[in-house]
Amino acid sequence: MNSHSLTPLNQRLCSSSIPRRQNPNKHTIPYCFGFSSTVTPVRRFAPPSFNASAGGATFVRLQNGGSGLGRLKSTSTDGQFIVGGSLDGSTEPSFLEFITSERVKVVAMLALALALCNADRVVMSVAIVPLSQSRGWGPSFAGFVQSSFLWGYLISPIAGGTLVDRYGGKVVMAWGVALWSLATFLTPWAAESSLLALLAMRMLLGIAEGVALPCMNNMVARWFPQTERSRAVGLAMAGFQLGSAIGLTLSPILMSQAGIFGPFVIFGLSGFLWLLVWVSATSSSPERSPQISKFELRYIQSKSSVPSLSKSQSETRKVVPPFRRLLSKLPTWSLIVANAMHSWGFFVILSWMPIYFKTIFLVDLRQAAWFSAVPWSMMALTGYLAGVLSDMMIERGLSVTVTRKIMQSIGFFGPGLALIGLTMSRSPFIASAWLTVAVGLKAFSHCGFLVNLQEIAPQYSGVLHGLSNTGGTLAAIMGTVGAGFFVELVGSFKGFLLLTAFLYFSAALFYNVYSTGERVNFDEASA
Repeated sequence: MNSHSLTPLNQRLCSSSIPRRQNPNKHTIPYCFGFSSTVTPVRRFAPPSFNASAGGATFVRLQNGGSGLGRLKSTSTDGQFIVGGSLDGSTEPSFLEFITSERVKVVAMLALALALCNADRVVMSVAIVPLSQSRGWGPSFAGFVQSSFLWGYLISPIAGGTLVDRYGGKVVMAWGVALWSLATFLTPWAAESSLLALLAMRMLLGIAEGVALPCMNNMVARWFPQTERSRAVGLAMAGFQLGSAIGLTLSPILMSQAGIFGPFVIFGLSGFLWLLVWVSATSSSPERSPQISKFELRYIQSKSSVPSLSKSQSETRKVVPPFRRLLSKLPTWSLIVANAMHSWGFFVILSWMPIYFKTIFLVDLRQAAWFSAVPWSMMALTGYLAGVLSDMMIERGLSVTVTRKIMQSIGFFGPGLALIGLTMSRSPFIASAWLTVAVGLKAFSHCGFLVNLQEIAPQYSGVLHGLSNTGGTLAAIMGTVGAGFFVELVGSFKGFLLLTAFLYFSAALFYNVYSTGERVNFDEASA
């Protein structure tokens, strides 16, 4: 027999009565249940079924009893037996294999965490209306109270991103969810105690939630190959947007049944339930997962450009992230500008649209929350569709750079034009339609700058996300507080929405000029 010798297990499974067929290209291949010595045998096998194809190749179907993928296919070409169609995992998994894989379980848990993150965040956008009425707060002071979340959010992204790159997303996300759930749960007590205590709880919420997106980016970079990252980010961010819709829709209902602080208690307790599942059922990287199948692990490793967690840990313990070099590159600034505009638009819409519909169209609180919640549901859907489209574009040969710029252009030019349409609306239904278009198209930017963070510096994706998030948080504070002062001075939201549209157009142009989808050298030693 040739050098592709069979393992002892395979020798027992082979039958000497099975005839040999001569491969005209190279050598003799026996029909048998066998793999080359480079392939790890599957633990349990179903009864054999043989199907000979043209050209002398033999296909053997077997049943994988391990977790994860179910049926696998083994093919033989040139004496090599290949699991899943490829020895190195190069064959793309089927849709069924994808949705039942361990990596999709991880991104589903990330989506739930981000849903809780945003639900806890937006409760105050609804509660601020009765709070302002009972305490006599004007629009500018209401904006000040809402922005207290962003004061804390400004502190943690860089430190949190550095911790994520060092210790992995599982641990940092667990601490983040625990702290922001505690802050949400204690908000009723703080609000009844003093204004200072309320501001402190909102700051703690912001500090804890500042690690959420860096954790998501880090884990997606480690768990998903490049051809699947856009849809993975789309799935995770769908949870983020659904959290907005859930928070805005359920909060008025819960407030009417359990008082103004009912939503804070319920959403806070939900975070602790999520934490129990997260700690027991997920891992920071596929190499550390006890549940992942060998085929899925091989597939991720063969496609990934991110080193294993153990390797990156040893590197990051020796050096501080190269902040100066990160900030010296224009692709970094394209991400910072994009994140800043994304956050400006996001928090202006999230914080002020319930008030906008109440003051401009005179709808009550429940209707205002409903009108402003519908767009976030649309954003969850379009975000995933944008991810699938983005991955398809790359798979079909379009460069990563061009793909990211197309997605980012749709995600910024689209909302800018839709906000102009919003200012011309004469009814709440037309206004809600324009807002839905704006927020829905905004989701395309997740497949622009947000995925781009993992591509230009995968080893620094956490800290890079922290840097861009800091710029985004500063912009969000300016937008949230500035909207309140603008309304008091000018007496209308329309001018502020037109300003936001102009900033969308400017940020889109900057990103298109200076961004790249290629790996950027941030290694100071080789610069």
